[in-house]
Amino acid sequence: MQSVKKLVQTLKNIWAIEELRNKIVITLALVFTYRLGNHIVLPGLDPNKIELAQKSAKSNGLLGIFDMFAGGGFSQASILALGIMPYISASIFMQLMTILVPQLQKVQKEGDSGRKKINQWTRYLTVIVTIFQAGAYVAYLNSPGYKEAILPGYVAFFGFSTVVTLTAGTLFVMWLAEKIQDKGLGNGTSIIIMVGILSRLPVSIVQEFVAKEQRGGGGLLIFLIEIAILVTVIMGLIILVQGVRKIPVNYAKQIVGNRQFGGARQFLPVKVNSAGVMPIIFAQAIMFLPTLVSFTNIDSAQGIVKIFNDHSNVWYMVIYSVMVIGFTFLYTALIFNPKQISEDLKRNNGFIPGVKPGQPTADYIGSIMDKITLPGAIFLALVGIMPGFAQKLGVTQGFSSFFGGTSLLIMVGVILDTLQQIETYLLMRQYDGLMKSGRVQGRQTVSTTTI
Repeated sequence: MQSVKKLVQTLKNIWAIEELRNKIVITLALVFTYRLGNHIVLPGLDPNKIELAQKSAKSNGLLGIFDMFAGGGFSQASILALGIMPYISASIFMQLMTILVPQLQKVQKEGDSGRKKINQWTRYLTVIVTIFQAGAYVAYLNSPGYKEAILPGYVAFFGFSTVVTLTAGTLFVMWLAEKIQDKGLGNGTSIIIMVGILSRLPVSIVQEFVAKEQRGGGGLLIFLIEIAILVTVIMGLIILVQGVRKIPVNYAKQIVGNRQFGGARQFLPVKVNSAGVMPIIFAQAIMFLPTLVSFTNIDSAQGIVKIFNDHSNVWYMVIYSVMVIGFTFLYTALIFNPKQISEDLKRNNGFIPGVKPGQPTADYIGSIMDKITLPGAIFLALVGIMPGFAQKLGVTQGFSSFFGGTSLLIMVGVILDTLQQIETYLLMRQYDGLMKSGRVQGRQTVSTTTI
């Protein structure tokens, strides 16, 4: 009863802060708009004939994951069928180019004006990527199942109108994400993806319950065990997201007039998973690409396309794990700069005990970052391939995707980030936090990229 009163009081405190209340309302309104758009069918399609084709699409492995990222719009042939994924793919490419191309590095170092240029080029690239993916999606809609839903009188215009509509839809979703980022609460791109994933969770739980109930012979007990394992995995992910290595830092004493400054001993928190959920999003976006070339014959696909379409395939797990580990180190290097931290410590008369200021401090912080990033990246990769193992053990495909992998990592990371922002507002207004003891920790390091 006491916990219920605490929850009610916390909700009242949240609603009492006008700025936070406005951000929550704006975010919910934009999310509702996105979900509404997912149910608007593309022009030229008969909505009554899409349901059978939609069931067939859900049975596909990687396309099912794509559909989850798009909030169900992919299988529903909606105007937002491609979702935010083309924007993410374009962002990945631009981030890699800023590392490889010196001219782009100079532009990025120009401050706000440089970031605005990079963001604008990313938007232009998003249009190109979307047109390519929209063309592949048109070919997919012309495959058996969806082809019967195309209105006979609209066949001649269907390809062109679909490419234009899907491109406009992706740009609209990108605009929604940017508005959530600017005027709402949380990272807009991550929230758009999380909402699409959460929309599939209730249906997946019901399907898993029905499947286990029909089995009989302890099927309900197996279902309860699966839920318990899911809760355990979520707790492990929370520990991963919030885990930090504290590096002791001392500050030299300074006497200004009659007052003494510094002399305190503090800690530099280095997160085990500084990259957060981005490596998973990056890896998944890259692994979508081989499937795009074979939308029309995905069921009979061979070779690499067949591997990438089945997340329970051993080679899929190996490739996915390697990409997650690689992107974890890459993204950590992008957002974590030991040299800059070393310079900031030196400027503020801070030093790590037993380590010389300057480059030795940067090397020391970098070595610690590498040591804790490797186990964090390996654990991320293991969590990423857990849905494949769950599917092999008899869990339905839809529910298995929540036993780790992209969906669960995104949900845990984004929810913790959002709760941390809410708690920050509460503490700034001298309210209690969301918990009696401890504080909610999201990804403390904020990336300057578009994602």
